[in-house]
Amino acid sequence: MAHDSDLPCDGDGRCMICKISPPLEETLTCKTCVTPWHLNCLSARPQTLADAAQWECPDCSILISSHPPPSTVTSGSEPSAALIAAIRAIESDVSLSEQDKAKRRQQLLSGGGSDDGGKATNANNEIGVGGDSDVLKLLSGSLNCSFCMQLPERPVTTPCGHNFCLKCFEKWVGQGKRTCAICRTSIPPKMASQPRINSSLVIAIRMAKLTKSNAASGPPKPYYSVLNQNRPDKAYTTDRAKKSGKANACSGKIFVTVPPDHFGPILAENDPERGTGVLVGETWEDRMECRQWGAHLPHVAGISGQSHYGAQSVALSGGYEDDEDHGEWFLYTGSGGRDLSGNKRTNKTQSFDQKFEKYNEALRVSCRKGYPVRVVRSHKEKRSAYAPEKGVRYDGIYRIEKCWRKPGIQGYKVCRYLFVRCDNDPAPWTSDENGDLPRALPFIKELKNATDVTERKNTPSWDYDVEKACWLWKIAAPESRKHIDNGDVEDGNSTRKVRRKTQTMSVSERLLKEFCCFICHKVMSLPLTTPCAHNFCKSCLQETFAGQTFMKERTCEGRRTLRAQKNIMKCPSCSNDISEFLQNPQVNRELMSVIESLQRQMKETEKSDDIIIALEGVKDTNERADDDKKVLIAKTSHKSKPLKTNKVTVETGDEVTKGSTSGG
Repeated sequence: MAHDSDLPCDGDGRCMICKISPPLEETLTCKTCVTPWHLNCLSARPQTLADAAQWECPDCSILISSHPPPSTVTSGSEPSAALIAAIRAIESDVSLSEQDKAKRRQQLLSGGGSDDGGKATNANNEIGVGGDSDVLKLLSGSLNCSFCMQLPERPVTTPCGHNFCLKCFEKWVGQGKRTCAICRTSIPPKMASQPRINSSLVIAIRMAKLTKSNAASGPPKPYYSVLNQNRPDKAYTTDRAKKSGKANACSGKIFVTVPPDHFGPILAENDPERGTGVLVGETWEDRMECRQWGAHLPHVAGISGQSHYGAQSVALSGGYEDDEDHGEWFLYTGSGGRDLSGNKRTNKTQSFDQKFEKYNEALRVSCRKGYPVRVVRSHKEKRSAYAPEKGVRYDGIYRIEKCWRKPGIQGYKVCRYLFVRCDNDPAPWTSDENGDLPRALPFIKELKNATDVTERKNTPSWDYDVEKACWLWKIAAPESRKHIDNGDVEDGNSTRKVRRKTQTMSVSERLLKEFCCFICHKVMSLPLTTPCAHNFCKSCLQETFAGQTFMKERTCEGRRTLRAQKNIMKCPSCSNDISEFLQNPQVNRELMSVIESLQRQMKETEKSDDIIIALEGVKDTNERADDDKKVLIAKTSHKSKPLKTNKVTVETGDEVTKGSTSGG
């Protein structure tokens, strides 16, 4: 920037300095980047109308002044000079309309253009050229991280609608910067300290990568999407059960055929309801619904296991301050150490040391034997960027590598466990299409002062097979000690057919399904991304809070006026306050362009399919007409066939001719 006080107008036309929407006569547009600026807020204004017509903003003037003129720039010049040359080439192209020029300039400035005037980028975004194989190019041209210029890994979306990798965003914020790197809009403090991963973008990028890899390797792999209609019945249904609170939480039906002490993933053969098994990334409304699908059976306790047998699953719900979540690995705090004789719901204070007993011992047994442990994360864990936006989510298989005891934050000793992810499916927060590979253990500082350290010495039961390139049981899984109820019926037929739904939707249709509004459940129009990483239509979100004011006036029994109080406006999908975001919501332009491109692609595909169907119909009609014509010719020739004559000789010797049919 030429001056620290120079800032342009945002996407809605509001000046970023005075926070007002200036009229057209007070707006000045840069001739290079076509960015609107408020004339009254500029540190250096043009003096004449001729200067205003050729005016360039401080950003572009710095680029031009620090490099040779565009006429002398060659293809091997520095990137900034090449960018100016590309913009000049777009301006000089008479075959483009003003709207096309603006689009190509925007593509260049966002990092998606090239020196050929944006033609290569535009070709990538053209719909119908390559079908589903161009979806990855479409996403990479619109959703790239502005720091590493790659598709965002664990994407974070700012309220102004720009996407970054989680690591890039944390590095940017760690430098003390609290504004967006693209539009310089301020980042909310809560989002800067606790960024949330945009799960919709994660699924979209992974699907696009799977499409590319499947096109190169052969037939596509099935993609399962857990939809709302697949949700099971509630754990309790009667009014009497509802009045008793959680007393009937364990009364719900278990929809999988695994025993309660089952180790490892729940596969398709154990899922007679859907035939897919419990998939990584599958979410449920609460812990009771999670229990019904066998991912984590206890609806209150965070550990499921037996002290002499091992632990099958754990839940991360923010119950202990010592927990640290890093996605692929996390430090987990054991249970106990609290006096629960009083209020069990609010008692969060540690009152004595934890010991390796009961559930804590079950986790240590799984550590020694290398058993796989299922992990679910709850939205109640507010300190983790990897927690789901709502409900409970299954995040796959982890293995406990070490466990120890150390003094906790509250002064008492706690049992600590190092979990490392080892699943064959990718994590819900990464767009990779493959699962985990064996990774080196992280460096844990607290091990220096730890006691009772336990490490696995023998071969783990669940390990990575290099030949098969997957995680599997190296040592046979322990046999269940529970009796399995197969649900035998009267006729003795206990087997149930597994129905698998074939995927007939294209990649574009599946991507659009992921870009649905959380309120109307339709494809978003003018999408908004809140600081808590939820996506809504702009109209739906505004209608939700229609009639509410941002400040609430208060009076003391009508005698005197009190200080106005801020009105809390909670996100429709979580409990976060988004009132500041609603004061000036910014449309996610990058996501909107992707949605529009996918919709155009679907329309082009439907048109081509209609043409193919019409041509096939004409072909069938012609073939039927030809067949009818052949039949008609055959019948006509059959009727007009000449009669045969038989000569009959009589005794007189005269020849008498008698007409007869061919069968006479």
